[in-house]
Amino acid sequence: PLCHPLPISGVDMTFDLDVERSQLEIRATVRVTSRTGVEMEALTAASVAALTVYDMCKAVDRGMSIGSVELLHKAGGKSGEFRRE
Repeated sequence: PLCHPLPISGVDMTFDLDVERSQLEIRATVRVTSRTGVEMEALTAASVAALTVYDMCKAVDRGMSIGSVELLHKAGGKSGEFRRE
């Protein structure tokens, strides 16, 4: 994973803050122009974003935790489509 060059055509990051639950949901959407999967790139983008938020906020709350990192949707490639229920 992450060891070959890919023609990535775009990356979108979204951050949804749930103040009541004190949670931040981070989503990464990656697009590529070739017929290969970019799940690892999307998972890496979301993970690094979560680590960055932790680093920026640790002075306020060292008790923060980073929750699950999971693939929500994948389309195309050899394995076809995947959508988490």
